[in-house]
Amino acid sequence: MERLKNKTALITGAARGIGESIARLFIQEGARVILSDILDQQGKELAKELGEMACYTHLDVKNEGEWQLVYERILLEYGGLDILVNNAGITGFLETKGPFDAEQVDMDSWNEVMAVNLNGTVLGCKYAIPLMKRKGGGSIVNISSRSGIVGIPGAAAYAASKAAVRNHSKSVALLCAEKGYAIRCNSIHPAAIMTPMWDSMLGEGEMREKIIEQVESGIPLGRFGKPEEVAYAALFLASDESSYLTGIELTVDGGILAGAEAKPQKR
Repeated sequence: MERLKNKTALITGAARGIGESIARLFIQEGARVILSDILDQQGKELAKELGEMACYTHLDVKNEGEWQLVYERILLEYGGLDILVNNAGITGFLETKGPFDAEQVDMDSWNEVMAVNLNGTVLGCKYAIPLMKRKGGGSIVNISSRSGIVGIPGAAAYAASKAAVRNHSKSVALLCAEKGYAIRCNSIHPAAIMTPMWDSMLGEGEMREKIIEQVESGIPLGRFGKPEEVAYAALFLASDESSYLTGIELTVDGGILAGAEAKPQKR
């Protein structure tokens, strides 16, 4: 229960979903956790529930000025950082007007998805590295997606942003290794994890159940994943147990990428 004892972790997008599950697990394993999000009320309530090892700070990850403020707070209060989980992300379906297919893509919507998913991760890595150097090393865990490995015709911005997160993780890993920073960087690629992000796609009532059944029929393990199953992957990569792993991509997808083939429906 103390795999992260004496470690300080920052988690973005921590107010709900996968980020919330990671925060809960990290605290169970002994970490001091800084939760960040733009959902301030939810984030504050969660931090209060989690107790003295948790605190909350507002952070819009696409805003470099806010990253600078968080950097200064962590430096002042904790002297550095051991773990960063870049989890904050959007599909764009709820946050922008779209569309997102390659033929009709709305560029303002595209740019917003890129700003949050890609730029937010880039900024997180930028500010985590000097904080981790003060601790003599650390672990960066970037939450990408199955969509960062395969194309998604109706969500091109999301897929492209997550593919960029996947690649940037490797660049960060190699840079830190070359410079001898003892900072590792890896990416996790979840798919079909039941979180609020799915709500806009699943709908309600009978239609929701029908869509869930349809999606699960294409998952080799036959069910949606749980946020805590991604959290355990993040725990492994954040802990010293993965000390020889950097630049890898860990899929948490129920076997989808092992060989299942999902083709777009013809219209």
